[in-house]
Amino acid sequence: MKAVIARHPGGPEVLELADVPTPALGADEVLIDVIAAGINRADVAQRQGSYPPPPGASDILGLEVSGRIAGFGSNVTRPFSLGDKVLALLSGGGYAQQVAVPAGQVLALPAGVDIVTGAALPEVAATVYSNLFMTAQLQPGETVLIHGGTGGIGVMAVQLAKAAGARVIATAGSEEKVSMLSSYLGADLAINYRSEDFVKRVKEFTGGLGADVIFDVVGAKYLAQNVDALALYGRLVVIGLQGGAVAEVNLGTLMAKRAAVIGTTLRARPAEEKSKIMDGVREHVWPLVEDGGLKIIVDKTFPLAQAAAAHAYFDSGAHVGKVLLTL
Repeated sequence: MKAVIARHPGGPEVLELADVPTPALGADEVLIDVIAAGINRADVAQRQGSYPPPPGASDILGLEVSGRIAGFGSNVTRPFSLGDKVLALLSGGGYAQQVAVPAGQVLALPAGVDIVTGAALPEVAATVYSNLFMTAQLQPGETVLIHGGTGGIGVMAVQLAKAAGARVIATAGSEEKVSMLSSYLGADLAINYRSEDFVKRVKEFTGGLGADVIFDVVGAKYLAQNVDALALYGRLVVIGLQGGAVAEVNLGTLMAKRAAVIGTTLRARPAEEKSKIMDGVREHVWPLVEDGGLKIIVDKTFPLAQAAAAHAYFDSGAHVGKVLLTL
């Protein structure tokens, strides 16, 4: 089969289309004919050599796909049929014509969503639901600060937090993106992090109290500022390291606020844990998708053979929402 591989760590130019073996189908897995695959920041980190796949996972990039079921492992009992349109959360292997994935990480395509657009959903929905609600325990009426509000994860986080009754503050890097956060996605406050002090704006917005939850993809660069922006009993959830992995923090400030700093990843979690997350996505996120209450924003699509161009565009930071590869 055809798949996109990275011959060695580097920029987008290291990605190329190659012939690779068809994935072996495990007893608890389903085989999917891929129709589209989402590009995520983790794919970029893997391409650069800083985020290898977990043991046993495919070394082909790609953590989410849409497609049709092409086969079943001997132990699969989920109510699917051959040809069903599905979405899947992966540990790797998505930039390919076929992928094998544990059945618990596969969900039916939500009603009203076309199958290409559906590839924009699995990774971001699972990441946001598991971290904002299962880990941070975001509650109605609380204030959440979401960094990178117009990226694929940010777009989902802003909307799910609003749907849950939270007050949403989000950051972005241009006035156009800031305007979109407020006027289109419904953020209560949007901040241009290039020209504004987000800690000051958060404190002004909350009457000096700070944010109850901070959802951060930046990491080290924002650690001290994020702790400063937390409210009493606040929860800072770090899911990305775009701004580095090592930083100092004033533990006195953290202790005085009785706050928590939580670091999480999704990719390396056991299949059983991912299955529970996907069950939560089906129960709590899919209804919002199907009734039109959650906007799915696909910025651009590229053919699989143009994965290098797609990564170059993704790396530019110009996109709003998701960038997809199509087969």
